Amino acid sequence: MTEDKFDDDAASRLGAGARTSALDRGRRSTAPGAHSADDAAANPSVRVDLPPAPVHEMPDDEVAVAIDDIAVNPGSLVGGGSSTTSVEVITPALAGAGYRGGSRREPSPYSALLASDASKTRRERVSTDTGSHVAIVDVPGDPALPAEVPETADSLTADRLIDLNRTTRPAPQGGFNRLVYEASLHLVNLGDSPKVQAYKAMSQRIQRRFEGGARFVPVLTRKGGVGKTTITALLGMALADARDDRIIAIDANPDRGTLAERVDRQTRETVRDVVAKASSIGGYTDFSRFVSRDETRLDILASDTDPTLSEAFDDNDYNVVAGLAARYYSIVLTDCGTGIVHSVMRATLQRADSVVIVSGGSVDEARLASETLTWLEANGYGELVRNAVVAINLATQGTHLVKVDEIEAHFQSRVREIVRIPYDPQLAAGSVVNWHELRPVTQHAARELAALVVEGMPAEREH
Repeated sequence: MTEDKFDDDAASRLGAGARTSALDRGRRSTAPGAHSADDAAANPSVRVDLPPAPVHEMPDDEVAVAIDDIAVNPGSLVGGGSSTTSVEVITPALAGAGYRGGSRREPSPYSALLASDASKTRRERVSTDTGSHVAIVDVPGDPALPAEVPETADSLTADRLIDLNRTTRPAPQGGFNRLVYEASLHLVNLGDSPKVQAYKAMSQRIQRRFEGGARFVPVLTRKGGVGKTTITALLGMALADARDDRIIAIDANPDRGTLAERVDRQTRETVRDVVAKASSIGGYTDFSRFVSRDETRLDILASDTDPTLSEAFDDNDYNVVAGLAARYYSIVLTDCGTGIVHSVMRATLQRADSVVIVSGGSVDEARLASETLTWLEANGYGELVRNAVVAINLATQGTHLVKVDEIEAHFQSRVREIVRIPYDPQLAAGSVVNWHELRPVTQHAARELAALVVEGMPAEREH
């Protein structure tokens, strides 16, 4: 009996101990990272290998509105605790509208960077979508977002809208490019050659418009026989050939001028007849009866061939003729005589907008031309001297023996421009000058002289 009781007590204690051990094992198994080999055997796991999930591309409409990055103001980070961080996102729109959030914050350097990035992105989008003709301005209420300014009708220019191609480009003028254009049945258009482009550019210089009445240009020098009359005719022809308005050259030489002999004379009327019949001239048709016109449309008013009558032509007579010419012509050239102290010279210089001084290629001719400039400066015409153009006529005798470069260097220190007029057989003949029969180099020099004279005259002035 006693032995049986002992066995029962031992079994009871053994069962309690087993339960305690099982409980301990359960507690240990619930601890993180505590797994025994028995537990692994008691709880077997199954591993299943699955194929990788397919990756679908995002549709284009979602890509267009996707937000990859969000600008966060570092100054807006609020520390809430050891395990939580609060991030407050301030968009540019809210920042520009005066948003203050939960508390007042000082502006950070990142704010300026954020505004510049937003402005840059906006400009790039506008430039990409609509081109470079959209004006961008800063809106006072929203500096980060620029606005578009509507274009005016003046912005729709031909250069902007017309696509120049072989069908819209003008046909080339002359030379090899014109030959290619015609041979290809107008399919190949190379445009104008550089030579033609230079010719057109000079024509534009000569064709400069004026406002406020006629412009007067006297051609003068102290010495006769240097080609003053020839230079006057060349200048007038170059102007008339390139311009659409009227050009006239008046022979005011009191010593029997020969300007009218440079063209096919169509009338025997002279400046004296204009003065005598001035009251009957009521328009250009009446005035045109007194002039001769050449192939370039240059009108020339001759002087009297009688030396006695020529001497009687004074400053009052010139003012009558010049006043009538100013009504019907845009540019009035005056071929002055060799006597610079003559009364006509005073009236001529008072109306002058620019002057052309003619010099020959010899030593004495160059010296006398320089003395003409000195006389003008001494008599109150210094501004005309500084704006003058000197034409060096290389057709005079002795030119080949003289250093023309030195003559030109001398005049460069005194006047605005210098032009060399080369020798031309037609000019040397001293007779009628046919513009289209002149050598190309002579025409070019005359056109250069015309362009320089036009550029020296005021574009606008009061009547």
